[in-house]
Amino acid sequence: MSILDLSAILLTLSAVFGWLNRKVDLLPHAIGLLLMGVAASLVLVAVDAVVPGHRASGALGRVLHQIDFSAVVMDGMLAFLIFAGALHVDVGKLRSHAVPVVVLAIVGTAISTAIVGCGFWVIARQLDHPLPLVWALVFGALISPTDPVAVMSTLKTVSIPAKLEVQLQGESLFNDGVSIVIFTVLLRYATGAPAAETTPTAIAELLLLEAGGGLLLGTAAGYVAYRAMRAIDDYPVEVLITLALVTATYAVAEAIHVSGPLAMVAAGLLIGDRGLRLAMSDTTKRYVLALWTLIDEVLNSVLFLLIGLEVLLVAFDRGDVALALLAVPLVIAARGLALAVPVAVFARSGHFSARNMPFLTWAGVRGGISVALALAVPDGPSKSIILVATYAVVLFSIAVQGSTLGWLARRTVGT
Repeated sequence: MSILDLSAILLTLSAVFGWLNRKVDLLPHAIGLLLMGVAASLVLVAVDAVVPGHRASGALGRVLHQIDFSAVVMDGMLAFLIFAGALHVDVGKLRSHAVPVVVLAIVGTAISTAIVGCGFWVIARQLDHPLPLVWALVFGALISPTDPVAVMSTLKTVSIPAKLEVQLQGESLFNDGVSIVIFTVLLRYATGAPAAETTPTAIAELLLLEAGGGLLLGTAAGYVAYRAMRAIDDYPVEVLITLALVTATYAVAEAIHVSGPLAMVAAGLLIGDRGLRLAMSDTTKRYVLALWTLIDEVLNSVLFLLIGLEVLLVAFDRGDVALALLAVPLVIAARGLALAVPVAVFARSGHFSARNMPFLTWAGVRGGISVALALAVPDGPSKSIILVATYAVVLFSIAVQGSTLGWLARRTVGT
């Protein structure tokens, strides 16, 4: 099956399911598509079980097998989605909340990784489904970061103070780079990498190269694009420059092994701030923002539908299911504990409010990045457990946490 055929199937399903969800008007668009994808997968499995000789789920499964979800997300959609999200962030407000954003993105992710990893290891042993501690920590690393795509999609349906929204946006944008570095280091340990690659010096170099290099590349590329746009007033060319900025910068980041997601954050913030203020006419602003809003909505639709449909490919047994279900409250509890540390440390600074803790905990929505990282884990006895647990957390996170955030915000969020 060609790329055109696969694209046609996914876009058609997204359009049909999106139309049905809008007609019913029960759920936010992205959550509706996710649940419809899951429902479609489960219905096909049920039909195959009831009707002898029926293989509808097998046909869809063959289509899905041709889609490398990890590559589609990490090497395709993610660049566009993160840039689109960063483009709409208020840089002035983000700068004024730099401390809580950095603390949540770095300290919070590291604490959550440790709590989830150790807790998952203990639970697995109690269920007689042992998992090596290092692989449990790998799961902790890939499931701890909040997903920028899922968070920003969810925040569109929730009314909260600007201060809190900026903190959540900033955390979700920056913690991907941090989590991928932690994930990479732990994966090196788990797969028995040479000792030289897992020394503190090697880890520090990796962090500096991945995170620092990504931010530097994104800033440099964004500045070049900004200067090019400022030199002309031609909206088709300027729109094309933003598209070239995203694709070329992400490709370069992949080639020189720096963080592509952080490069997109830096480039998006620069264009969204200086570019919109100083380099674009009103006409260009309108077209640039309209284009990236549409890209964001269309790719979000396809991504959330894919997450739902990919459930069809997850193989599991009863032990995996029990462990996966217990992973859900574990991840939520770890998020709360990881937040408690910065709230306690910065209690008098005004950066964090204890009243907002329930909302911040519940707003830790996970999404496609966690699934993509889980699928990137090398084949082995631990992969199926990690993958099933990841899907359980992501599905609960988007469907339940995402759909109830508005209700929780109205009852708990302070100013």
